[in-house]
Amino acid sequence: MSNAEPEPITKIFNKGFISITLVNFVVYFVYFLLMAIIAVIAHQQLHASFGQSGLASGIFVVGTLAARLIMGQQLELLGRKAVLRYGALFYLVTTIAYLFIPNIGVMYIVRLLNGFAYGMTSTATNAIVTAYIPENQKGKGINYYGLSTALAAALGPFMGMILLNYTTFKTIIIMSIIMIAVVAVSAFVLHVDDIKLTAEKRTALKKITFSAFVETKVIFISFIGFLIGFAFSSVLSFLSSYAAQLNLLAISSFFFIVYAGVIAISRPISGTIFDTKGENAVMYPTYFALTIGLIMLSYTTTGWMLLLSGAFIGLGYGTFLSNGQAIALKLSPSVERIGVSLSTYFIGVDLGLGVGPFILGQLHNGMSFSKLYLSAAIIPMVAMVLYFFFYKPKHVGHSVHVMDQDGAGNNI
Repeated sequence: MSNAEPEPITKIFNKGFISITLVNFVVYFVYFLLMAIIAVIAHQQLHASFGQSGLASGIFVVGTLAARLIMGQQLELLGRKAVLRYGALFYLVTTIAYLFIPNIGVMYIVRLLNGFAYGMTSTATNAIVTAYIPENQKGKGINYYGLSTALAAALGPFMGMILLNYTTFKTIIIMSIIMIAVVAVSAFVLHVDDIKLTAEKRTALKKITFSAFVETKVIFISFIGFLIGFAFSSVLSFLSSYAAQLNLLAISSFFFIVYAGVIAISRPISGTIFDTKGENAVMYPTYFALTIGLIMLSYTTTGWMLLLSGAFIGLGYGTFLSNGQAIALKLSPSVERIGVSLSTYFIGVDLGLGVGPFILGQLHNGMSFSKLYLSAAIIPMVAMVLYFFFYKPKHVGHSVHVMDQDGAGNNI
């Protein structure tokens, strides 16, 4: 019997699932809200170059990576409850720090620490939700929970771009502080059960080895996540600047609404397809959709083209993110390795989101935004070719059975 599940969970939308999903939404919402505008703020208010602005955006993810590496191993040792609570408090403190940024150098430091806090908090929520998903509904639970992240990824940038046009950066930060304060309070109110470890398992988790921080079975899908995250970072970090150049800044705010709408419709469907027909039936369409979306974005001259590209990008990136993580969970060898497996996957995705803005920002010095997005469109195709040749899908029925035996779950 699992000590982590004192009572059997029979339905997806239970109190614990809904609570941690809402907390996760706010955590990601603030992250994406600031990610979408920070390069603009660095360039306009701190007079940073495009390369420096891209680094200000991407260095956040360096902190996130450090947190995922450390917490992937330490999550069960320290306890999910403690990591969530202190991660949320650190997230609050580092968000407040945005109010005191005099130059680009200080912004780098604040972004780095804020990224670590976000990584710490989100690693905890990603693991905690697994205890609230019914054993026979893992696929649906994963995709419903993941909808909170996907909607945050859409609504965060949407609100950021809207607010940037009608208010100040200081006001946006104050709003973010209030939201994270609610998360911090919730972290101390939510009921969270920690995994009970035997002395043998605790000793094994304490070992300082490569496998203690990285699950080798997940490295490949993590690398694919890196490529997809890299391609999507071009949208997340530079869409507002590109839209302004095209005189489409007003309509561009609705790009992420279309993106969110497509994800809201596709998530439950893709989860069912994943469970019944296997990952390949979901993954290959995501590569094509993201490629089409980025190509359309590169040729965009009108508002409708911009919004249509958002639909394809949402179908591509949004669907990949959840189902790539579902693959990572399928590959996790045991319940004690769930934290490490999920952190390994997100390390790849986050690294792509972090490295992308800096490299693409440098490339923009020598090419137009249009050519930049056309170049980014090549990346999902490269990912698809690598996936075709090197990934061997596991049998769906067997994989689900193994997950149920372990009591595992997933999040995006």
